Amino acid sequence: MADQPLNVLRSAELKRRGIAAVEEALRAGPVHLLKRNSPAAVVLSEADYNRLRRQADRPAAAGQSCLDWLLALPPARQGRSKAAIDAELGQERDW
Repeated sequence: MADQPLNVLRSAELKRRGIAAVEEALRAGPVHLLKRNSPAAVVLSEADYNRLRRQADRPAAAGQSCLDWLLALPPARQGRSKAAIDAELGQERDW
């Protein structure tokens, strides 16, 4: 969407032509309203608005659980002794 030109309607045009300007601009997609050359609002068609509402109302897809992540880790190349693990943790915590 970043490389597509925005469908822009300036406040002066909106004041001059009213809702007809909005209806005409909506044929090309969402309308970005500018006020003093700054973004002020976006007008959506009813269909686009309803589509966004349906998407927002859907529960988010669950990602990978912690257990799944742990089980997917590759096995250790070789086992470490308790003393080696304690020494490694001691170095990490020696601030």
